[in-house]
Amino acid sequence: MVTSRIGVLGRGRLPAGEPVLRGDDLGVLRGDGLFETMHLRGGRAWLRAEHLARLRTGASAVELTLPADAALLELLDEVADGWPAEVEGALRLICTRGPEGGGPPTVYATLSEVASAARQARHDGVGVATLSLGVPAEARPELDWLPVGIKSTSYGASSAARRWAARAGVDDVLWISSDGYALEGPTANLVWLAGETLCTVPAGRTGILPGTTVAWLLAHCAEVGCDAAERMVTPAGLREADGVWLTSSVRGLVAVHTLDGEPLRPARRTRQLQDLLGFPLPLP
Repeated sequence: MVTSRIGVLGRGRLPAGEPVLRGDDLGVLRGDGLFETMHLRGGRAWLRAEHLARLRTGASAVELTLPADAALLELLDEVADGWPAEVEGALRLICTRGPEGGGPPTVYATLSEVASAARQARHDGVGVATLSLGVPAEARPELDWLPVGIKSTSYGASSAARRWAARAGVDDVLWISSDGYALEGPTANLVWLAGETLCTVPAGRTGILPGTTVAWLLAHCAEVGCDAAERMVTPAGLREADGVWLTSSVRGLVAVHTLDGEPLRPARRTRQLQDLLGFPLPLP
């Protein structure tokens, strides 16, 4: 059995039970911080540079000072060193604002085996329910005081949505704007196929998180004969699509087989797109 790991900037890799955060750390008190989760495959973090670039974009938006990339990479390498190449890992880098009253940011990394449920979802697909986000699709980017499209440790809304999904008996949630457009999931981006065009929701227009996995997929989908596009879509539009998926750094690409209890068309390019992304698939 592979155990989880943790490392702290300036302290190196630590025993799993070693204290890491102060009780007055603003990441704990207020969810004031950022994080990135990378898929560790063959012992190496996939799209590491893209994740660090997104972290720095988010840090600029919330005025959080980060250490140099070299220090962050050294921490990630130390935590991942010697991880079994055959075991998928979720490598997470967390940066909080540090102690209340001022102080340097708290920076640490964790590594754990990808959960079996996440791996199985690549084979089985997921059932999804829509859930209102309560704001118009294009409202958030218009608020110049509100940082959008960042991967914040403030996860209250996402956690609430996942708990709601569990009570509702579905695997995941798709947030819908008050004017009826599909946006994203609590931990995933939305992708769908319209003819031979692979589509996703425009992040800049809606304020959703710009996903690293979906960006790579759309940049390379011509290799499997697809065009790429950013479009707005409604749940009704998804029911007419030739495939609907959720993408994330750890799950990769998983097909949505039901939306609000209604079966969707079989996603005919699922295996092809999964092969393109290179995520391992479980046995049937």
